[in-house]
Amino acid sequence: MPVQTKYTVVGMTCGHCVQAVTEELTKVPGVRDVRVELEAGQVTVDSDAPLPIDAVVHAVDEAGYELAGAES
Repeated sequence: MPVQTKYTVVGMTCGHCVQAVTEELTKVPGVRDVRVELEAGQVTVDSDAPLPIDAVVHAVDEAGYELAGAES
């Protein structure tokens, strides 16, 4: 069952930020699509099933940013 979750990511300021976050989140198993709204600091992730929050936190951290919240 496909799931769409919105995350708030702190620290993104440019196109490189968008690319880094997108690249790392795309590596999380089950992720189908990642869309970043830079101005809002929002990242929308479409996945096959709910993602483990620790996997999302790790991916965002690897990109160099901080996950500040999530909503389904």
